[in-house]
Parts: sequence; structure tokens; C-alpha cells
Amino acid sequence: MQDTLASPSPSQDAGGGYGGGRLDRVMGGLERLGNRLPHPFYLFTALFALLAVVSTALAWVNAGVTVPGTNERLPIHGLLTGDGISWFLENALTNFTGFPPLGTVLLMMMAVGVAERTGLLETAVRATVARAPKWLLPYVVAFVACQGHVMSDIALLVIPPLAALVFKAAGRHPVAGLIGAFACVCAGYSAGFTVGALDALYAGITEKVAAVLPAGQDAPTHLLVNYFFTASASVVLALIGGFLTARVLEPRLPALGTAESSDGSAGEKTAEPSSDEPAGISAEQKRGLLWATSAVCAYAVIVLVAWLLPGSPLRGEGGALVPSPALSGIVPILFGAFVIAGTVFGVKARTVTHPNYIPKMMGESVTSMSGYIVLILVIAQFIAVFTWSNLGTLLAVEGAELLKSAGLTGFTALVLFVLVVSVLNMLISSGSALWSLMAPVFVPTFMLIGMSPALTLAAFRIADSATQMISPLNPYLFLSLALMRRYEPGAQLGTLMSRLAIYVLPFIGAWLAVLGIFYAFDLPLGPGAGIGLP
Repeated sequence: MQDTLASPSPSQDAGGGYGGGRLDRVMGGLERLGNRLPHPFYLFTALFALLAVVSTALAWVNAGVTVPGTNERLPIHGLLTGDGISWFLENALTNFTGFPPLGTVLLMMMAVGVAERTGLLETAVRATVARAPKWLLPYVVAFVACQGHVMSDIALLVIPPLAALVFKAAGRHPVAGLIGAFACVCAGYSAGFTVGALDALYAGITEKVAAVLPAGQDAPTHLLVNYFFTASASVVLALIGGFLTARVLEPRLPALGTAESSDGSAGEKTAEPSSDEPAGISAEQKRGLLWATSAVCAYAVIVLVAWLLPGSPLRGEGGALVPSPALSGIVPILFGAFVIAGTVFGVKARTVTHPNYIPKMMGESVTSMSGYIVLILVIAQFIAVFTWSNLGTLLAVEGAELLKSAGLTGFTALVLFVLVVSVLNMLISSGSALWSLMAPVFVPTFMLIGMSPALTLAAFRIADSATQMISPLNPYLFLSLALMRRYEPGAQLGTLMSRLAIYVLPFIGAWLAVLGIFYAFDLPLGPGAGIGLP
């Protein structure tokens, strides 16, 4: 089986099949630039070495950083010191095995693998969207993706590959569905009509730092403090995302066919999607789909009742629904849903005729991710050292102080804040960690010039989602590359990033436009949460 993260053949067209227009030349240039980067494994190895040297140099001069709102000075720890080497040797294994996305990816790939290999996903796609108007699919996929944050990081695992299947079944380019869905999940991670654990986390941090000033004690900081803003933004993002996927990305994608793999052999041949591909499903598949749907609905009802039941262990502290174990444990809950659905479908559709088929399907799914697992080995070490050394904190605080010292006011200050945090978001991939660093500085600062904590949080949400899709510290970027190589074995990291880059500026512009309307007309960002202080 082809390594999903193997280097593509040098003979592969570096231009990605782009035409001669201005945008085509820009995208082709971005792709060629990105493809000149070494394999991600070596790229992160080099970054790790640079981080070791820089952290050690700063440690030797006793550099440190004080997080605003605290009196504790955090020293910069050097990796190439005695303490640093001891720390690394003691934690290298746990850095890898304890890397949060790794367990999530493997668990969900096993579950989705069962649903995929039994034929459930393809049958569901054919039964629901195969005859839908082609022009509508990019917008539907974009809207669903913009609501995906309720599933947390699971949305980045589930929605893009499903979108690829949807596009392929409808005779459209599956890579367009994959990339468009990934971009919209990232852009809508802080948006949507749904409410998730991330919203509760942001609200808790905001409430704590707003209380520093007397005016902040009465300012709304509840869970729905940005709900009107995020719900409105998700519609705009979906429209723009669908348009970019259908009109900009998809027409510039190369036709699928036989591509040469990294070892010189012929890669997997993926037929060009055909609009006249039969969309019908057999009687056994229909029966399997009906039974699988019923089983998942029954499972969902059981989980929902257990979550809502007073005194349930699935509720949070004090009986809270959000946050709660039901939301923080969404990964195993979704694992159960996919496995149940895939197993029931397989039995009824006769694609599973022996119990051993289920663990075999899980194993095959994990095997296909071997390249991703190897890459995570070095990414996990880099991020762990970046956090342990306090270099991430230093960069974030210094960037925040630079913006603060500019003394800007009004909407311009919010725009600059968004741009600065968008850059920092490329370095610190955890939204909650970044907000924990930004909020103590900017919530009080903007409150002193009359802006509510809700407005500062709304601006942060823009920055938190806009550049995630092209951040080299986003492990799901490399997962998307692995998935894309199922259709384009010769695709490189630069190929993916150049295609994602077309979404970044339009999404930032859309987010800021929506926030500008709320700001200009003094509209409430959420229930009881205005632009200014009460």
C-alpha cells in the first residue's frame, strides 16, 4: 500500500495543472514555492533543531516573560542545557503518545474505516445527494462544514472525506469537496448556529479576565455572548466558501487519472467523476441503510437522554450541560455511532459476513495512516518543546504588547488586533491557549476605550479561525494531504497549501465585514451583549 505521506515523483507536474490566468499564475507560484520545502518530516526536524538552539541561547541570557494579569515571570528554558536534555529524554515518549490529535485521529479513522469499508458512507451519499443539483453541493457542504465545530476536532476528520465522496458521487471533483470542506471547517471553527465546548471555554476565560476591571463585573460574558455574530458569520462564510470552491478552486484542479507514485510505479487509478454514473442502490443496501439509520437514532436517543437526565454522570459540575463529560467525551461517543452504523449496515447489506471483518477493517484504516503517524512523531516533539520552553508565550505576549503600545482605538484597533493574532495563530495552534494569553491584555485594554469583552472575543474568533487552515502547526493539514493523495498520489504539501490559500483573505474579509456591520449599527453580538460596555 502506498505511503500516504511519501514524497511524490519528481516527474509530477509541479504546476498542478493551472492555466495561464493571473490567479492561475499566483496559485502555481504558491504551489511551486511550497513544493520546494522539504518533506514535512525533515521540515519539522529542522525547525526542532532551530528551536533547540534559540531556546538555549535565550536561556543563557536569562530571558523570560511575564504573562499579563499575573506576577509570575516565566523563564525561557533551553533544550540544550542539562535540564533540557533530561526533560526531553524523560518526556519524548509521552510527547508522542500523549499528543492529543494522534489518539483522536486513530480512533476516528478506525470508526470511519468500518463505515467506509462496509459501503455505508458511499450508499448514504448516493441515497441522499447523488441526484441533488450539482451547483448546490459546494454551498451545502460549506454550510455544513461551518457548523462542524460542535464536533470539535472530529469535524476535521469526518466532514472533508465525506465531502469528497459527496462530490464524487455527484460527478464533481472529489478533491474540491475535500479541500473546500477542510477550509470551511477551519474558517467556521469559531462560528455557526451550534454551541460547543470551545464556546464554554472562551466564555470562562473572558469572564475571569473581565473581572479585573470594575466595569467588567457587570459586562455579559455568558456562553451565548457571541451567538448572533457567529450565526450570521457562518452563513456568509458558507456562501463565500461555496463560491470559491465551485468557481475558483474546482475549475483549476487537474483531471484525475493515473499518477506516478514515489517509487516509480503506477499509482492508484481514480476514474474521473462521471455525471452519468449510476446513482441507484440495491435492495440489500437500502435495507442496510434503513437498519443502520434506525440503530444510530436509537443510540443517539440513549446518549441524549443520559445527558439530559438530572443527576446523570454525563452532566458537568453542578448539573451543567455545557461543559460536561458528554461534550468532552464526544470522540468515543462518535466512535460508537460510526461502528454501530457500519456494523449494522454491513450485516444487513451482506458486506460483513464474519465478525472478524470489523477489526480487520479497523486495522486496514490505521495502516493507511502510517505516514501520518511517523510525521506526528516529530511534530509532537516540536510543539512540546515550543510549549515547555515558554517561547510560544514569549512570542504571543510580545506581539500583544506591540499592538497595545500602538494606542489605536475604534474599529481600526480591532482590525489590527485580528491581523496580529492571525499571525500568532500560525505559531500557537490551540485556540484556548492563545486566548488565555491574549485575553488578559486585550480584554481590559479594549474595555478602557469603551469596548465590551464580547466585542474583543468576537474579534479573536476571527483570528482564531482564519489562518488555521494553512498553519504548519495544524496536524490536520497533513491529514488532509494524506486524504488528498488518495485521489492525487503526486500531490505535495505546496499543492494543498496553494489551494487553501485562496480561502484565507476572502474569509478574513468576510469575518471583518460582518463584525463591521455589527459595530457600525451597534447591534447586539449575543443575548444582552452589546458593542460597548453597559
